[in-house]
Amino acid sequence: MTDWMSAPLPNIMIAPNGARKVKADHPAIPISVAEVAQTALACHKAGAGAIHFHVRDDDDKHVFDVGQYREGLAEMGRLCPQLHLQITTETVGLYNPDDMRQLIRDVMPPGASVGVSEMIPSRQPDADDVRFYGWMADAGIRVQHICYAPEDVVLLGKLLAQLPASHNHKPWCLFVLGHYTGAVSHPDLLVPFLDEVASAGIDADWAICAFATEEAACLDAAIAAGGKVRVGFENSMIMRDGTIAANNEARASEASQLFAAAGRL
Repeated sequence: MTDWMSAPLPNIMIAPNGARKVKADHPAIPISVAEVAQTALACHKAGAGAIHFHVRDDDDKHVFDVGQYREGLAEMGRLCPQLHLQITTETVGLYNPDDMRQLIRDVMPPGASVGVSEMIPSRQPDADDVRFYGWMADAGIRVQHICYAPEDVVLLGKLLAQLPASHNHKPWCLFVLGHYTGAVSHPDLLVPFLDEVASAGIDADWAICAFATEEAACLDAAIAAGGKVRVGFENSMIMRDGTIAANNEARASEASQLFAAAGRL
């Protein structure tokens, strides 16, 4: 079993469903736990080393459901034990930092994505924040810090400065270039994130995600700069040639080809 606390961030993380897309958006969007698990297996075979997944309620709405997360983790752990499993704590305007913390405590996942500005909306880490992030590290829960804007890197730096060195070595980060609501993704958006990382002295193991037709150029820029990527239907269903992908594994396979071409497999 991989020790994910010391392992590098996988080159390719698949984000197959997200909080909002449903079968009407694409029939291959995995909604149920069983569908997500089968997608995880297919994407792992196609080159993904990690999965970031959401679970839904009976109306296909994003939900913090401990039982479904545990079920999904167990099934994916059985099907593809070498795949890193990451639950989301994205609030989608429905939850608050206490809910995020309680979900992680109840599920005890191998990994969790945590939007640093969602967890610390005051933008000033306090003693409770430091204790919680320290507890996650001690519990072996590998956090990927989601930075929606370069100023979130500044906030992350404030947090890491208060954690023991053993708890902030090579933090995993995700830099979000653009937004699903229409803020256009562009490779140039990566530069301010990297500038802030350097300024804060964070030795980050980082990836990017981007959206729609602009995603391809952003992936190229990230890989060229030594980063990793998160792809999948949560972010974009569009292949590099402009066609709609048949499924999530097609997105993982295409990303794998990019790393192969860069000599990074």
